[in-house]
Amino acid sequence: MSAAIQAYTLLDDDDCESRILRAREALGERLVILGHHYQRDEVFKHADFTGDSLKLSRQAASSNADYIVFCGVHFMAEVADILSRPEQVSILPDMSAGCAMADMANLQNVERAWQELSEVLDAEEMITPVTYINSAADLKGFCGEHGGIVCTSTNARHVLEWSFKQKEKVLFFPDQHLGRNTGYAMGVPLHEMVVWDYDKPRGGLSAAQIKKAKIILWKGFCSVHQMFQPEQIDNFKRKYPETKIISHPESSFEVCQKSDYVGSTEYIINTIAEAEADTRWLVATELNLVNRLHEKFKHEGKNVHFMSPSVCMCSTMFRIDPQHMAWVLENLVDGHVVNQISVPADVAEQARLALSRMLDVSP
Repeated sequence: MSAAIQAYTLLDDDDCESRILRAREALGERLVILGHHYQRDEVFKHADFTGDSLKLSRQAASSNADYIVFCGVHFMAEVADILSRPEQVSILPDMSAGCAMADMANLQNVERAWQELSEVLDAEEMITPVTYINSAADLKGFCGEHGGIVCTSTNARHVLEWSFKQKEKVLFFPDQHLGRNTGYAMGVPLHEMVVWDYDKPRGGLSAAQIKKAKIILWKGFCSVHQMFQPEQIDNFKRKYPETKIISHPESSFEVCQKSDYVGSTEYIINTIAEAEADTRWLVATELNLVNRLHEKFKHEGKNVHFMSPSVCMCSTMFRIDPQHMAWVLENLVDGHVVNQISVPADVAEQARLALSRMLDVSP
């Protein structure tokens, strides 16, 4: 840790808040702050736009701001850089704010998987690579280069429908659960979805399994959504049988099958917002968002509960704190850009192609 940021870590949140507000006033319209739904409240409250990562990046790109400060994780700031205008600068307050799930698929492993799949069948002719937006820029670039596409938890079904119109099979990474839950909802049977274990030769699969598979799922997952278990639903409903269950599709197949509703964070928010008063909800997604929903809707008599009995938040997202934000903004006031996220031009070009395909097929 540099001496410059170390001094900021000694500040309390109140000091940081006053310094953030002064810096924001000084920067004016040159600055836009983006806050992902999973962000802690002390940072979330400073955001000009809040939402999911793609929505935020598009809002920032359409703004007049010179500086985009993304309170999220690394791949989100990359998407903001890819979609923004060349003169806009994308910044991540803490460079250690990564995503464990995104890290489960790197370019080297995906390229090796593509090569090994090509030894069994003609991958270029038979497989559409699909990467979840929760992935590194170079994987989005890989999909752009190989006729593939990006998806979000909102548009995954539309993306898979498009993908199957292009080619017979899909290689889906890095989150196996989003791929499995979406595929099953589309009528793809479980036995036609196999898991590619990137730590094993040829993914741990036989040639026959690869040829039979409709969807090849990368062995990746979100550690937050991995915490939710079907037994937690059963135990809660024994006490409150009237409860509605709503889950993010990064949750396991078993949890999603026991849920009344499955969808993205925006879908979860909107579903609970539009629900009747005096209803009870058990939610399988990140803790900060669930707590925010509980506070927002309790005046309507809505009881919003976190599914896991254990505390479960996105620890890497939590690295973005008021201290790092104050440091970044005051540097901008002084004319210094710190923690810029810049995707190489050749990677950005291919990634933009994969993202454009996604936007074209999304409703």
